[in-house]
Amino acid sequence: MARLIRNEHTGPYRIEPEDFPVGKPMFICACGLSKNMPRCDGSHKACKSEESGKVYTYEGDDRKEVTGI
Repeated sequence: MARLIRNEHTGPYRIEPEDFPVGKPMFICACGLSKNMPRCDGSHKACKSEESGKVYTYEGDDRKEVTGI
């Protein structure tokens, strides 16, 4: 079953060591595209050229704009 999830984040959340003691900053995926969840793997770079107010879908390396939503 497919799902369309609205997500407006285009980058990761940074967690500082004092908030989560791992010894160094940790980056948690917020865009939903990481293949290494919950850690950021840089996949959010695909979101950087998205236009505000538009909806996009991602499948593999393909991005498509969705209209009529």
